[in-house]
Amino acid sequence: MNSAFPWCKLDLKRSLPAGLGLSETQITSHGFDSTKEGVIEAGAFQGSPAPPLPSVMSPSRVAASRLAQQGSDLIVPSGGQRTQTKGGPVILADEIKNPAMEKLELVRKWSLNTYKCTRQIISEKLGRGSRTVDLELEAQIDILRDNKKKYENILRLAQTLSTQLFQMVHTQRQLGDAFADLSLKSLELHEEFGYNADTQKLLAKNGETLLGAINFFIASVNTLVNKTIEDTLMTVKQYESARIEYDAYRTDLEELNLGPRDANTLPKIEQSQHLFQAHKEKYDKMRNDVSIKLKFLEENKVKVLHNQLVLFHNAIAAYFAGNQKQLEQTLKQFHIKLKTPGVDAPSWLEEQ
Repeated sequence: MNSAFPWCKLDLKRSLPAGLGLSETQITSHGFDSTKEGVIEAGAFQGSPAPPLPSVMSPSRVAASRLAQQGSDLIVPSGGQRTQTKGGPVILADEIKNPAMEKLELVRKWSLNTYKCTRQIISEKLGRGSRTVDLELEAQIDILRDNKKKYENILRLAQTLSTQLFQMVHTQRQLGDAFADLSLKSLELHEEFGYNADTQKLLAKNGETLLGAINFFIASVNTLVNKTIEDTLMTVKQYESARIEYDAYRTDLEELNLGPRDANTLPKIEQSQHLFQAHKEKYDKMRNDVSIKLKFLEENKVKVLHNQLVLFHNAIAAYFAGNQKQLEQTLKQFHIKLKTPGVDAPSWLEEQ
């Protein structure tokens, strides 16, 4: 075999350093940071005349063990979730929800609910859909809305009266000052100008007292109409929205119950039943809240309007009767303090 291929041995010997025999040839492979070596021994050439294979560098056992250790750091459970036991990058589990997906789910639910409610409203307006009606409660709500419009009209008229009375009082005060000035400068008409000056000042003072009573009446009615009644009407709006949702999901459940029952429709029916029950509880709660608020509103309205109407009547009657003491007594009865701007404080003589 050696005599057949003398050139092979000769070329191999030429490629090796002097003093190193063919049977002593060693190819050494060093791994990264490895203390051991992978050795491939090459003996005398034996075998078929096929071309020689290139030498393969085998990794060290330390490097191989490190690769295996890094691969074992990640444990993949049967559920498909990845968790890290040692160092390395953090891999989130599937059970942690994505905020974007949560927002998308909320938008989807809101869109579906809006669609159902819109369809229910259109069906009711067209006379095709059924509507849940509480006759007693609906009548009370209609009366409340009608009363609110009437109270708003009274409030506008009272504000107009207050504005006009304020202008009249201001004119009377200016007229009284003009008469007083002429009383000092016209000796022949001193008494006549003086009487008119006193009369106009008295009318202005009584007008300011009446103005205080009217403004107190306006403030109380405004609180009743734009705060107390408005708060109750906001609860009524929430009740009506809950009623529309309840009817919409009730209609869906009725349609599903009329259809076939199979493996595909039974889960939908159960889900629809669950949603219907949730909206029914919400509707019952809002109906109860409206009933309670209407009851308390009626009691508060009667009490407030009773006091304000008595105040308004007594003040107007005393003013036009010229009864100054009765007018002042009316304001004291309702604990009204005059804070009209531009009014001079009473002197110590008038207080006594």
